[in-house]
Amino acid sequence: MKARALEMMNGFGGLLQKEVLRFWRVFFQTVFAPVLASLLYLLIFSHALEGKILLYDDVGYPEFLVPGLVMMSVLQNSFANVSSSLIHSKVTGNIVFLLLPPISAPAFFLAYLCAAVIRAAAVGAGVLAVGWFFAPSLEIVEPFSALLFMLLAAALAGALGFVAGLWAEKFDHLAAFTNFVIMPMTFLSGVFYSVHTLPPFWRGLSQANPFFYMVDGFRRGFVGASDAPVSLSLAVTALAALAASALALLLLARGYKIRG
Repeated sequence: MKARALEMMNGFGGLLQKEVLRFWRVFFQTVFAPVLASLLYLLIFSHALEGKILLYDDVGYPEFLVPGLVMMSVLQNSFANVSSSLIHSKVTGNIVFLLLPPISAPAFFLAYLCAAVIRAAAVGAGVLAVGWFFAPSLEIVEPFSALLFMLLAAALAGALGFVAGLWAEKFDHLAAFTNFVIMPMTFLSGVFYSVHTLPPFWRGLSQANPFFYMVDGFRRGFVGASDAPVSLSLAVTALAALAASALALLLLARGYKIRG
């Protein structure tokens, strides 16, 4: 029993190391490039929309925007890390070598998820570091809350990436999932605006988006204010992460599109 548990732990550790090294070896593409993209968003929107959007009292637009960009980067890169790795393994045919070691479905899933969280945290930290040059008065007023929402958001996006990677049969399928699901959800999550400034239809659409509650809860950790109650944001974020993880584990246990 102990020997099998040790084999499973070694399998988990080896897969986690593989996934971390996979994105770290192309650091400029997987970490630096997303930070640069967020910098461009910050340069453009902070100048174009400064003073033109109704925000919380005593909160400037750069201070409002930076946490949103951090969370957007976390969501997109956590999703991309898992989904791109899985679809690459499936397309090249080496997925079989990942399934041969004695590793359980939960450990297999967790290895991918942990690697995604590590990449998301690295990108998020880079975006935050760059953002402080544009918003020097930005402070982390609720560090535990910010960290919790970041981890839950990365876990949710990673689980969605796992589902998308299992579902996709080629890179075109994954691109469609990214362009028609992940991108709209991130851009309609309140990254660039407060939902209270939107017309009723678009406000309701944003509030039906679980990504909104992650961005809103994370931003509260910096500016001390939010559009939704923090308890509601935490509940929606946690339930969404659990649901996505449960779906990913169910598909993996059934060998969905990875076993003949």
